[in-house]
Amino acid sequence: MAALAWLLIPLVAAVGAGLWGSWANRTRKTRSDGPELDGYARFREAMEKPRTGA
Repeated sequence: MAALAWLLIPLVAAVGAGLWGSWANRTRKTRSDGPELDGYARFREAMEKPRTGA
């Protein structure tokens, strides 16, 4: 019986990880990568500007 209890621990952890993964990914499909790509484009433009002053 003790061996069965030790086998249930990884099973419960795997089910919990699957539930957490599906919950964490729930808004990814609707949000897409738009805001992240816009932020990267602004960063790249700022890095390409010539430096003035010092």
